[in-house]
Amino acid sequence: MIITPTAIEGVAHLDIDPHRDERGFFARSYCPQELADAGYDFNLSQANVSYNARKGTLRGLHYQAAPTPDPKIVRCERGSIWDVALDLRPHSNTYLQWTGAELSEANGRAQIIPAGCAHGFISLEDDSQVLYLMGAAYVADLARGVRWNDPAFSIDWPLMPEVIGDRDANYPNFEVT
Repeated sequence: MIITPTAIEGVAHLDIDPHRDERGFFARSYCPQELADAGYDFNLSQANVSYNARKGTLRGLHYQAAPTPDPKIVRCERGSIWDVALDLRPHSNTYLQWTGAELSEANGRAQIIPAGCAHGFISLEDDSQVLYLMGAAYVADLARGVRWNDPAFSIDWPLMPEVIGDRDANYPNFEVT
């Protein structure tokens, strides 16, 4: 794995380092020891899959509140997405800043989203499937979100959503603390 930090504290890209031969390739996509050696403490708790039938499907921005925040590693296994991590940690040097990356079947890239950051994505093509490796179990009572187009964040999405759930479309404006 190749671990590349982004401008947001704790957010990094994970790229595979494929070993190729006549059969194709083999690559490590997750290794807790390599992550720990690079300063990323991530303990796998569960894995989730999101299937998105249409280009322009937007999911997010979601996070889980304390006492059980949910760090995650997100990888697009089919199709492609624009993946966003938004720092909502008030004491972080990158508070209210965001970063985005294209994750796709073709590039094999994943993104680490630490606890305290909101996560969302928009599908860039039909039939995109996303794998989430979760660092904490889902707790419905702690599920939270912020609106994808809230002016407090000025996220530069590559296209307008065509499909978005009511909950995601109707989060109130974020109150800066």
